[in-house]
Amino acid sequence: MIARQAADECLQLDEIQGNVVRAYGRFSFPCARYFFLNIRNVAQGRAFIEAIRTEVTTAQRWTAAGAPGLDKPLVTLNIGFTFRGLLRLGLPTRTLQNMPEEYIDGMRKRAHILGDSDSALLDKDQDHVQHWDRLWRESHQDDDAFDSEDDVHIWISMNAQVKEAGSHEPHPALEDKTKYLKQLCAASAGGVAILAKNGPAGDEEYQSATAIFKPGPEGKLWPSPTEHFGFADGIGDPVFKGQYRAKDEAEAVIGRGKWMDAKQGWQPLATGEFILGYPDESQELPPTAAPANFMNNGTFMVYRKLHENVETFEAVIAEEAAAYAQVMQVDLAEAKVTLKAKMVGRWPDGVPLSKVPDYPAWRQFRQAKGFDQLGEIDPARATPEQLKALAQAAQNYKTYFKSNEIKDFRYGDDLKGYKCPVGSHLRRTNTRDYMDPLNTKDGQNATATTQLNKRRRILRRGLPYGPAVAGQPMTDQTEQGVIFMAICTSLFRQFEFVQQQWIQYGLDFNAGNNTCPVLGNHAHHQRYTINADPASGKPPYIMSKLKTFVETRGGDYFFIPSMTALRMIGMGIVDPT
Repeated sequence: MIARQAADECLQLDEIQGNVVRAYGRFSFPCARYFFLNIRNVAQGRAFIEAIRTEVTTAQRWTAAGAPGLDKPLVTLNIGFTFRGLLRLGLPTRTLQNMPEEYIDGMRKRAHILGDSDSALLDKDQDHVQHWDRLWRESHQDDDAFDSEDDVHIWISMNAQVKEAGSHEPHPALEDKTKYLKQLCAASAGGVAILAKNGPAGDEEYQSATAIFKPGPEGKLWPSPTEHFGFADGIGDPVFKGQYRAKDEAEAVIGRGKWMDAKQGWQPLATGEFILGYPDESQELPPTAAPANFMNNGTFMVYRKLHENVETFEAVIAEEAAAYAQVMQVDLAEAKVTLKAKMVGRWPDGVPLSKVPDYPAWRQFRQAKGFDQLGEIDPARATPEQLKALAQAAQNYKTYFKSNEIKDFRYGDDLKGYKCPVGSHLRRTNTRDYMDPLNTKDGQNATATTQLNKRRRILRRGLPYGPAVAGQPMTDQTEQGVIFMAICTSLFRQFEFVQQQWIQYGLDFNAGNNTCPVLGNHAHHQRYTINADPASGKPPYIMSKLKTFVETRGGDYFFIPSMTALRMIGMGIVDPT
């Protein structure tokens, strides 16, 4: 066991679920369905787990098409359990009572500390999650009832490839897998039921999610990396030891691992930050409940449905941009896109402000990279020459988006936030070297490292939900947003810390109680300061009309077991002694 847990040892990929190691993502598996199940009979529930275990996608490497080995599937399937799900399946008390407190509580009980609800409602008769979807409002309502038929016990995800290149339709194999799941539930004779309560009306069988497809060369649709506010997303996902083959790790880790120093450069994070049973960044094994082989190679996952108020976002930007344009003496179009970039920390195409800090430089950068064709040519009306230019622009952007250039930056040379505001979404969610203890707010620190940031990283998973094709009208009432899933070994130290301390407060960024300008709850704090370099001759700008742009519609905490643990659950042989 000790030898296997050495930090430089290969992972047991056939034991780990595939969604832990891979972001199925927008390009490979851009279509997804998330199912939520309730266990109503213990024996049938275990039989269900034992049956579906054989369909679970592991982290084993896929081979190139036609090569011997494991083929890339048309549809992936993964599974996780709430604490109540494990309790309902009859796991021993000794195992359950040593699970993390936050996992036992579940997200509903901790919504007020996450900024998902008003904590003042906790002492009143009002439901503090009344704005959540029906599925999540009715799940885990009663702290004393552990056999409710409304509780979410199991999460099952299916990610699918597209039907054919240039289409946004999922491969028919996704519907086949859905039918298989329904048949498996039917065979349980009521022992396991799909909770058909998804969506705002609470009547959908699953939560669907999809990448946002945009018109490309030859009029075909291609999956983009953007979400419904129009920004490229999911760029800086962390890299940990063993996640990639050795020959690929040195390239993948740049800008996504931990920065050590000029000599060592970027290094992968410790495996134990994301997978149980391996050393973490403290060089210790993350705490687990007995027996060890039940939790080893497993992890925890946060599932959150985040609704985006697109109409409100655009209205606030329009109002603030009018004032910004006047103060900064720029045109309205520049003011709008600049304000958005200053809030997020990146330009809409993903180019970081830390590398390209102002609008003229960004426009010049896009022209040099050949990106401009993407927004200027209508594929349906394009000439052959224009289509050729569009195809080249699409390839240039795809190459750039996957390159290190978009990821390899730090904040040690911008401690005052003149290039990228210190309170921007990007700097809050991944502080990089901004928290180095030797940093001073009035100076630069060329030797700053990410040592105080490496214990707060999370693996980002999930996809947008809502309109699949870009350009469809959206309001605050239409159904759109992001299915946010985060994977880590400590829900409290990693996800909850970032969500509460960095998203909902600004103390670490010298911004008092001002929240994240994009994800923050702005019911009470509506200001956001954009610093300005005095040498520029421009004044700072304070946005003062922020509203809550992103609202949680529900979610919970899940344990993602290893393949061995799934077998133990299915057979009912979890033995803590």
